[in-house]
Amino acid sequence: MSVRRRIDPPAGSAAVDAVIAGAGDRDTVALAVRYLLEVLASDFEGHTVEVRVPPWGAVQAIEGPRHTRGTPPNVIETDAATWIALATGSLRWDEAVAGAAVAASGQRADLREVLPLSWRA
Repeated sequence: MSVRRRIDPPAGSAAVDAVIAGAGDRDTVALAVRYLLEVLASDFEGHTVEVRVPPWGAVQAIEGPRHTRGTPPNVIETDAATWIALATGSLRWDEAVAGAAVAASGQRADLREVLPLSWRA
């Protein structure tokens, strides 16, 4: 079962490009973050890791044991700028974790194998 995308890929890709180019308005950042979260959930389907980028969104991804109740055992949380940088490849996972730009808890809360994403429409 594939994850249904709510964001039109060309629109999401354009928002990511705009943020990379320096756009910082709330709507563009929100669209870019949500689009990249959708790409993660679509390309790496599963329910093992929850990725949170408050206040813009959260998704569950990565194959493995399914989480059904309470706080997931594998949670990654970061801010919008860090998520966009990680997803697009301008920041490496190890650098983000070492710099405390990402909070990751749980044995499987590690995205180094799936980042950067193939996000261009």
